[in-house]
Amino acid sequence: MRWDYPRLIEAKPTEGTLVWLRWEDGLAAEVDLGRVVGGGPVFQPLRDPEYFRRIAIYPGGMTLHWPNEADIAPETLYEWTEEAARVAA
Repeated sequence: MRWDYPRLIEAKPTEGTLVWLRWEDGLAAEVDLGRVVGGGPVFQPLRDPEYFRRIAIYPGGMTLHWPNEADIAPETLYEWTEEAARVAA
């Protein structure tokens, strides 16, 4: 798989469905992942706040994932981080 995005180096749940993300190129922002919570069968477990907080960085820093193999496309996650950074600026 070709990877054209910086690696994700930090993912820290903050409050609710908010997660602080930092990428190796320095891009960082608090991103609301609420738009995926409950959005399909694989995302249903994320409605449980305790389960949501079990978020982890996928090996190699490509994206986020949860124990049930739910993940978010890396390009989407990076774009959401860019959007959140612009709003916060």
